[in-house]
Amino acid sequence: MLLAAIPSPSVNGFHLGPLYIHFYGLMYVVGIALAVYLGRRRWQAAGGDPELVDEVAMWGVPFGILGGRIYFDLTTPKDIPPHWWGPLAVWDGGLGIWGGVALATVVCVWRLRRAGASVAGMMDALAPCLLIAQAVGRIGNYFNQELFGGPTSLPWGLEIDPAYRPAGYLHNATFHPTFLYELIWNLLLAALLIRLGRSGRIRAGGLFPLYVAGYSAFRVFEESLRVDYSQYFLGLRLNFYIAAAVALAGAVWFVLLQRRPPHPPKTAPAPAPAAGSAGEARH
Repeated sequence: MLLAAIPSPSVNGFHLGPLYIHFYGLMYVVGIALAVYLGRRRWQAAGGDPELVDEVAMWGVPFGILGGRIYFDLTTPKDIPPHWWGPLAVWDGGLGIWGGVALATVVCVWRLRRAGASVAGMMDALAPCLLIAQAVGRIGNYFNQELFGGPTSLPWGLEIDPAYRPAGYLHNATFHPTFLYELIWNLLLAALLIRLGRSGRIRAGGLFPLYVAGYSAFRVFEESLRVDYSQYFLGLRLNFYIAAAVALAGAVWFVLLQRRPPHPPKTAPAPAPAAGSAGEARH
């Protein structure tokens, strides 16, 4: 008999006048706002202009949502609602983190270079903030009754309504709350990155590949638990392979960055010889 269980939510949003606000989208808005706030503070502490974080967010957030949705549509086409607006229905859930981070990073790097700012410094400042935003966003998965693992009798098992259970699991009542596991991991990893950044032992730009590697490594574990719909390859979820590949790429990126020899200090050019000195040497 279960000692306890996490109950399933009775609703996934609320009415605000004529609008229906989905908790999934609301949690992402809260997470993004918190990431911008913390990013401004971290970037300012590093000597940067906090207004630049606002500009980066203004470009990165919409492109991140676009990249996340494109990734979701390509990797889980069966979960796209059967309507003309289905591929865009982010309010029903469905944002692939790797697609979102990849496209947002490309756009933000472009903006930072145009502004003449330090790309490595900004990436270090934002890496823990992204993890915190993702942790808050995972609360939205709870209200959508998604991102859960296989059946479990653990005390923290998650109740899932029958309508949301995949085929073959209709007689199971509680499941691994993998969204909660990831939420906790993201916060722990964010705290670790902040601590490493303050230690001074990580080179500039090193926190971002650690974020990529650390988050993706946990997703390898998470994908081994999940039972919701996914594309499969050789008996494993497609995201399992992607997570493993991205984790490895992030680890290699970090190691190469740490082993890169420091740039030699710039020296002032040698002064030009005084006028007439060459003529004097000829006499």
